[in-house]
Amino acid sequence: MEWGMANRMAQLIQRDGHALFLPVDHGYFQGPTRKLEEPRRTIEPLLPYADALFITRGVLRSSVDPDNSKPVILRVSGGTSMVGKDLANEGITTSMEEAIRLNASAVGISIFVGSDYEKESLLNLSKLVNDGERYGIPVMAVTAVGKELEKRDARYLALACRIAAELGARVVKTYWCEGFEKVTGGCPVPVVMAGGPKVDTELEVFKFVYDGMQKGSIGVNLGRNIWQNDFPIAMIKAIRAIVHGNATPEEAQEIYESEKVEKD
Repeated sequence: MEWGMANRMAQLIQRDGHALFLPVDHGYFQGPTRKLEEPRRTIEPLLPYADALFITRGVLRSSVDPDNSKPVILRVSGGTSMVGKDLANEGITTSMEEAIRLNASAVGISIFVGSDYEKESLLNLSKLVNDGERYGIPVMAVTAVGKELEKRDARYLALACRIAAELGARVVKTYWCEGFEKVTGGCPVPVVMAGGPKVDTELEVFKFVYDGMQKGSIGVNLGRNIWQNDFPIAMIKAIRAIVHGNATPEEAQEIYESEKVEKD
């Protein structure tokens, strides 16, 4: 691995081999999502506890101070919205030169395996990898499922992750699922968890994060489970304890409850 590529990967994945990425890119297709209406207010208090931000160039420039940031994974795909016909019909929106100007540590792009736009999204990934390798910038592939959430099973996610790795992604972001070891076991590059099933309690989030870490994930890329929580700082601290401190779900719950009390 070239020095520049290795250095950028080391910025993202910490010395313990784990990572906590904070995605705040949701507005690129959802608009002003709940609790992300004012990105700066959401990002600033959480930034100290994240290892990297997954973010669009517009929100990076408008809402993150350049002298007080963390490594940036720049969202470079888009072109669709929740009110459009098909979320899978994405293109590359941001050039590699722009990523270099913004001092990005990596770039991120969604792929839509099994959709009508499978080929286009996979060729977008391939082109981005070609550009990234030229400049020493890693690409994170996101195994998106659009509005078809039932696709979040081990067989499908293992397929999508392996294809992403085969095409050159250095990191893959995917959903947690039952039998998650099948997903990580078939993917030869690091896997981070984007989320899991819809749950009602913090403990359930801690349980799927812990399970995924035990089954081969290097960390998380969790957004709404953190910043839509009523106590986002308590939530990110608890999840960080699982990712970097090998805390159990029950220990993470204790951290969450104690931090929540301090906030009160």
